[in-house]
Amino acid sequence: MYDPTIFENLKVAFENHVYDLDNLERKITITNRVDRMDFSILARDFAIQFTLANQPDVTAEIVLQASIEDLAGEILEKSVQNLGCSLLLRFHKHVQNVTLQCKKIELALNAIWENEIQLTQTLSFDYPQESSNYLDMIEVKFNQKINEEHVHDIADFLEHVLETLEVLNAV
Repeated sequence: MYDPTIFENLKVAFENHVYDLDNLERKITITNRVDRMDFSILARDFAIQFTLANQPDVTAEIVLQASIEDLAGEILEKSVQNLGCSLLLRFHKHVQNVTLQCKKIELALNAIWENEIQLTQTLSFDYPQESSNYLDMIEVKFNQKINEEHVHDIADFLEHVLETLEVLNAV
């Protein structure tokens, strides 16, 4: 009998919760979804992107990743410590005052997510436009892998994501 991997179980759990926020609660609007198998490195990744309903200026993307080591260790039932999936959040927001807004974003996200994250902000703009309007790609990487034991935490996690979207829309 087929036994789904940690990745498959988490992917389905995230999908169910996020689609409920879109279809039932109407708090968000899903804008993109990716479910990919990378055959060059034998890895899986799933991403779902969304905005707050009626606030399309800031997007959030939840990215779930499983490496070949995690997938093989689980399938072959190896006694490997720390099997699971990596979790990454990506937010996209336009900023004009880089110094002020990026600092506010950093402080706000560190307050919401506490010490559980590695935060990076990458700024870009389209040439030949003037560089007064930057796209800030904010990546929130979590320090620990997740597994099925974290399924019950997904609803709370998504509430933090929605809170982050609210804050980013206000900055």
